[in-house]
Amino acid sequence: MGETEKRREAQRMKCFSKVKMFLLALTWAYVSKTLSGSYMNSMLTQIERQFNIPTSLVGFINGSFEIGNLLLIIFVSYFGTKLHRPVMIGVGCVVMGLGCFLISLPHFLMDRYEYESTVSTSSNLSSDSFLCTENRTQPLKPTHDPTECQDEARSLQWVLVLAGNIVRGMGETPIMPLGISYVEDHARPEDSPLYIGFIETGAIIGPLIGLLLASFCANIYVDTGSVDTADLTISPTDTRWVGAWWLGFLICAVVNICTAIPFFFLPKSLPKEGLEENTEAVKNDKEKQSEVVTKDNQGITKDFLPFMKSLACNPIYMLFILISVLQFNAFVNMFSFMPKYLEQHYGKSTSDAIFLIGIYNLPPICVGYVVGGFIMKKFKITVKQAAHIACWLSILEYLLYFFTFLMTCDNSSVAGITTSYEGNPQDLDMGNEVLATCNAQCSCPTKIWDPVCGDNSRSYMSACLAGCETSVGTGVNMIFHNCTCIQPSGNASAMLGLCDKGPECSRMLQYFLIQSTLSSFIYSLAAIPGYMVLLRCIKSEEKSLGVGWHTFSMRVFAGIPAPIYFGALIDSTCLRWGSGKCAKPGACRMYDSNKFRHIYLGMPAAIRGLSFLPAFVILILLRNRKLPGETDSPIAELADLKAVEKENEGKDLHPNAKVLNDGELKTKL
Repeated sequence: MGETEKRREAQRMKCFSKVKMFLLALTWAYVSKTLSGSYMNSMLTQIERQFNIPTSLVGFINGSFEIGNLLLIIFVSYFGTKLHRPVMIGVGCVVMGLGCFLISLPHFLMDRYEYESTVSTSSNLSSDSFLCTENRTQPLKPTHDPTECQDEARSLQWVLVLAGNIVRGMGETPIMPLGISYVEDHARPEDSPLYIGFIETGAIIGPLIGLLLASFCANIYVDTGSVDTADLTISPTDTRWVGAWWLGFLICAVVNICTAIPFFFLPKSLPKEGLEENTEAVKNDKEKQSEVVTKDNQGITKDFLPFMKSLACNPIYMLFILISVLQFNAFVNMFSFMPKYLEQHYGKSTSDAIFLIGIYNLPPICVGYVVGGFIMKKFKITVKQAAHIACWLSILEYLLYFFTFLMTCDNSSVAGITTSYEGNPQDLDMGNEVLATCNAQCSCPTKIWDPVCGDNSRSYMSACLAGCETSVGTGVNMIFHNCTCIQPSGNASAMLGLCDKGPECSRMLQYFLIQSTLSSFIYSLAAIPGYMVLLRCIKSEEKSLGVGWHTFSMRVFAGIPAPIYFGALIDSTCLRWGSGKCAKPGACRMYDSNKFRHIYLGMPAAIRGLSFLPAFVILILLRNRKLPGETDSPIAELADLKAVEKENEGKDLHPNAKVLNDGELKTKL
């Protein structure tokens, strides 16, 4: 009975050690790391408003993840193959969890969020002090204590978010290069595309969960539980609204730490799939791996420079890196600032924008990855065929992308900024003229952004600038009456918030989302064939370093600079900046929709267009070139030899022939 239990335990351990168990753990690691990554990208607007900083600085915070990643990527990719790869991946997951916790820390160290407003329940002002009043003697806002300004200048708690994102990037470093190389080393070559497709599917499920979590958190006020939300005069559609961005990071921290647990119980190496039934082959394979590891540990750095030289002299590999850098520049910019684009151009709240991205974009990407991997496996696509598939599908998606330039909305009609008080279009380059005859006697503040929507479907910077003299209600339901700028007779009314952009803009948003769904599916369908070109164009012993150098290049030349320069370009389209304490400029409240659209859509289109030039060169080079990944594998040779052996047995050959075939099998293995 004891012997039976031992055999069962051995069988369970054997099943646990298979590649599929590692594949399951790695897929969940991809889910957790992309969960926190997508949540971070979705919360950039909330972080911008919380710390009252420009978009360019937010772009630097977003790029800090790549800084942490590139600090370790090359060394982890190379030395990781010599060490215990599953354990290193587990340690990385723990570090990612600590980084997420560090990002959420400023919320617990800061005071409550204060948004600029003329209507404030916390001020000691009379109920109508924010309305149009002639010969005003009382200021709309109490002046700030100079010491408070000094405290604010010293308070740079966004640096903790920056540091936490760097730590998160350092923790993410070992997951992709070590995980992919581990699967490639122990899976059948014909199964590798399908396995990578499942892993990349995990990299899509994670963002889907992350976006849904971000949508939920963005709808909750940042200081919920410590303030009475009924007194708020802003709603989630307001550009001053800040959601509970810190809550999701705490959830991400727990998920990442829990993800690390399985990796500490996985073995350092596994037998190649297909060899499990041949115990003699497994024994020889383990002995060979042991000899290789011993040899590598004796000279762990001696082949680093030769590997780097070999990769640098590989034209297909270097051109693929160039393509990836250009494509990643475009992708990072579009994904990072897509919530802001939907919010500013189509008038959606941050929560709704994030939710729409998750529903319309991520499921087709997930399906595309799986279908792409299945096609590679089902039809036994060669590397050269995969390169053509990836190239022409990308071109098809690129041409479809240009239809987004037709799906436009006009600027919000704001008196004194985009239109005159008479309703005529205003030259945006002439500056803001927020004062007019109808509000000249109201002594209104001209820098505070507290918009109201009038009966004439035109917005005004504040109730005072709209000439409103009375108000009813409290909080976000407050309504203003006798607004002389809306109607000269003074009988018009207004409510808090910008006016809606109308049904035509909503229809354009639907077209934009449908087009992005089709583009996402086609682009992801080409991703797996394209990635297999990368993996098969380099030698097996250089694979881990090659993947790491590929990732390193994308971090340095795309992941870090792209959000910074793109954020600076977006800042250049700002029409109205928010005002922080002590007259300090804050986050942008309103952008020029047309310029924003040209930058958001035009810049990625130009960058992606350049990436097709090296793609065509790769197709030319592949015509008469034999890649390292195209050589026959030991598994394929083993299958061929077994088929020959069966044929020989059917012909009643000499008995010694089988012994000879067995010897040949061992030699091949």
